[in-house]
Amino acid sequence: MTVGDRDRAVVAEWEAHAAWWRREFTGGADEEYVEQILPLVEASLPARGTVLDLGCGDGQVGRYAASPARCVLGIDAVRSQLTAARAVDGPLFAQGAIADLPVASSSVDAVVCSLVLEHVADLAGALHEVARVLRTGGVLVVVMNHPLLQTPGSGWIDDQVVEPPEQYWRIGAYLREVTTVEEVDDGVELTFHHRPLGRYVNEAGDRGLRLEHLDEPAPPASHLERYWNFSRADTIPRLAVLRFRAG
Repeated sequence: MTVGDRDRAVVAEWEAHAAWWRREFTGGADEEYVEQILPLVEASLPARGTVLDLGCGDGQVGRYAASPARCVLGIDAVRSQLTAARAVDGPLFAQGAIADLPVASSSVDAVVCSLVLEHVADLAGALHEVARVLRTGGVLVVVMNHPLLQTPGSGWIDDQVVEPPEQYWRIGAYLREVTTVEEVDDGVELTFHHRPLGRYVNEAGDRGLRLEHLDEPAPPASHLERYWNFSRADTIPRLAVLRFRAG
């Protein structure tokens, strides 16, 4: 299967599960978005200019980022997500592939990829397109599952065999690039491409995008209470937020 075939298969997955995503993660349904992702994206964006929201889904990031001084364009390959996005007043939305953007070169001041790049097979093509459309000095904001700490096979271990009992975070095979299909909810299977953090940084750097800042936030308290009943759960970030500058 070619890279293009893999990306088309992912689009088909998201078409099938778009309603699930909107129900579980948008409109205030997910505390991680409300308390963490949206504010972190906002804090990383320039105060004014044109913002491109790639893999925009139903548009919640773009609507949050939009302001009188910011013009936001959301792009997604999933038709049903765009239909939902256009049903609400706010940014403009267009259908397109992340590795072949329908956007003029050097025309935007910021690009946002929120929980997108780990689903994209053609990472090099996607970052090439991001670098192409950004103006000199523009920023790329990437939110992703933390490549080190959310590696496939990672998770909390509650070891009651040793004395005293221990709880610790197991890290999977971090350095091995692997594609997995994970059941993220009952009947919902999605494709993830795991890559080490250095792969993202170096692919971006090869295209003139310089890493400027990295956030590794602790999960919000409401998320810990709901999902992770471990005493040290606030020491393991779920997300990495990277800001690159086009130079």
